[in-house]
Amino acid sequence: MTEENPSPNPETPVDPLVTHPASPFLRTEAPAPINYASPPSPSPSPAIYSTWILYRTQIEFGLAVLAYLMVLVGSVVVVQANSEADWRYFVVVLPVAPAAFVIWLFVRALARLDELEKRIQMQAFGFSLGTTALLTFGYGFLEGAGLPHLNYTYVLPLMAVLWGLGTAIFKWRYR
Repeated sequence: MTEENPSPNPETPVDPLVTHPASPFLRTEAPAPINYASPPSPSPSPAIYSTWILYRTQIEFGLAVLAYLMVLVGSVVVVQANSEADWRYFVVVLPVAPAAFVIWLFVRALARLDELEKRIQMQAFGFSLGTTALLTFGYGFLEGAGLPHLNYTYVLPLMAVLWGLGTAIFKWRYR
């Protein structure tokens, strides 16, 4: 077999590639353009998310609470105007439907949390449930001793406040 590029004189030294300062780039140069220059490459644009995607849960929750408040005010007005009607009991429970939708949205948002956030929320809910049970149970004994009767509509806001307090405590604990 013959060599493809025989050296003209075996006595002449061969320059290694590292002798030239730009020698690593000699073999990797881009070929000269033939007819037209290549178009500039587009710079990557940052991902743009809409408000709906970023705040979907908050928007849905806000709209559901707004629907609840509208139905609540409407049902109160209708029942006060027709206090002797037989159908007033059905109108009074109408706000339960948007409230159930709020609960469904809330449970769906909890399902989307990561493991640590689920653990924090579970512990906060346990704290809230236990503390609410102790407070209402204890107040039941105080009612027997003569304190005024407590309306049951205060139990859910108490539980929500205690849940928020529990969430703050457990988030601080896991930071």
